[in-house]
Amino acid sequence: MKALKITVMVDGPYRVSGASQITQLFIQPDAQGVSWSYRKGKSFPLKEEGSALCRCGHSANKPYCDGSHQRIGFDGRVAATRAEYAQQAELQEGPVVALSDAEKLCAFARFCDAGGQIWHLVEQADAESIALAVREAEHCPAGRLKVWDMQSQQPISKEPDTPSLYLLEDPQLGCSAAIWVKAADVLEVEQGKPYPVRERMTLCRCGASSNKPFCDGTHASIKWQDGL
Repeated sequence: MKALKITVMVDGPYRVSGASQITQLFIQPDAQGVSWSYRKGKSFPLKEEGSALCRCGHSANKPYCDGSHQRIGFDGRVAATRAEYAQQAELQEGPVVALSDAEKLCAFARFCDAGGQIWHLVEQADAESIALAVREAEHCPAGRLKVWDMQSQQPISKEPDTPSLYLLEDPQLGCSAAIWVKAADVLEVEQGKPYPVRERMTLCRCGASSNKPFCDGTHASIKWQDGL
């Protein structure tokens, strides 16, 4: 398998190589209306040697770029910090587990809300609360949250190890969301320093994030739709 490499082009698309497809993932709520699981949708083929994915949010051929970024004068300047996750995250310690939280990475998928929210769950000592906290951290597409064992100081929430790309859809909020990148090998900028690679990353595709290239949840407030 070729390395999954993503290049953020200057005021243009994401150039992706090493992937054969990108697949829709729909966020599914539980009976209480809280984000709980994912449902797969359509898959779109990619060329392993390289494909251009829309970043400005205006392509008429989504998820692919059609050059609309030039027509609209898209300002795609990256603003996100290049600090490592550990430098961004704050640590909340509970009796059994700890939670690291890099809030700036939030993509507003809301998997952290079930059971009274993950910040409450890690303050508990019972196995059920801890298991739910781990589940919520693992479902966070942005990689904002990780759960750690207090005794060993090792992460107990698992990270994906199979490179893959997804188009997040959020029907509960009536909008389309980020590109979810799992286990990428490289995230670089056409003119600039590369970003530290994390096992879970959410990239903006509505064009309106203030934390580019990462999603900041703006798609939800503007009700952005990809039309797929």
